[in-house]
Amino acid sequence: MYTPTPQAPLPSGFGPKTTAEEALAGRDLTGKVAIVTGGYSGIGLETTRVLANAGATVIVPARTPDKAREALGGIPRVEQESLDLADPASIDAFAARFVASGRPLHLLINNAGIMANPLTRDARGYESQFATNHLGHFQLTARLWPALTAAHGARVVSVSSRATHRGGVDFEDPNFEHRPYDKFVAYAQSKSANVLFAVALDRRGAAHGVRAFALHPGGILTDLIRFMSEEDLQRVGVTKGADGQLSLPAGDAYKTIEQGAATTVWCAVSPQLEGMGGVYCEDVDIAVPIAADTEGVVGVRPWAIDPELAERLWALSERLTGVEFKP
Repeated sequence: MYTPTPQAPLPSGFGPKTTAEEALAGRDLTGKVAIVTGGYSGIGLETTRVLANAGATVIVPARTPDKAREALGGIPRVEQESLDLADPASIDAFAARFVASGRPLHLLINNAGIMANPLTRDARGYESQFATNHLGHFQLTARLWPALTAAHGARVVSVSSRATHRGGVDFEDPNFEHRPYDKFVAYAQSKSANVLFAVALDRRGAAHGVRAFALHPGGILTDLIRFMSEEDLQRVGVTKGADGQLSLPAGDAYKTIEQGAATTVWCAVSPQLEGMGGVYCEDVDIAVPIAADTEGVVGVRPWAIDPELAERLWALSERLTGVEFKP
């Protein structure tokens, strides 16, 4: 019988300034195998570095191999692979190669993503943020399922965002076929989908030793903002100097990359979460649930953690990908 983990802080004893190294808390990951999508830039690269330096073997699938090779140089126990989350055939090929290797998969970090880009569609006609950030990772997790269950204790960690506060999944028109495209609404939808996926996956995976988590890493200045205009950046307090360098406002609204990767690492390896799953985390703890009309930036909205919406998204994802994912 599946027992949902309460969506409530533990408390963990950590906080918003905790770094990924500190969240690791000295754990030895020798013998563990991890896959980190987008693990060659931003908080994904820091996640890769911390896990690998702790002894894990980390596979980093990349869409831009030259960029990945340069970023990953010098990090031990890293294997580079090829993957495009917007290409279903690429997902299947990568997963098939890994499963054929016979290795168990202890940690799957669904970290890669795109944000606030102009309206583009994948080969199936699906809106690119929903297709890449959610559907691609849904299909990837499904195809890697044999390796996850073979670990006899695995975690699937999805990197979401505080953008979930802006709205949930539009089940009637997820691909903006009948409504005007708003790049930030589309991003919010894809990130709420990341959380709902963790809710539904944990319900299915717990009996097989696979637990799922979603998280907000914090406000961090990374390459994810590459599609944002100067006006967009100014709206969130980011300024551009005469030399083109971006700078953050003073205060605690933003984190360093080392701090931004902390909640990911904590969700992936912390013994504090043993026997738990299906929750949304932030600032290296389980987040507090908040009402839909609550002001402020902390906590998780009801549409991102509703079990019924999670099941509805699961059915939609199977239909859109053609992948019957029945653990």
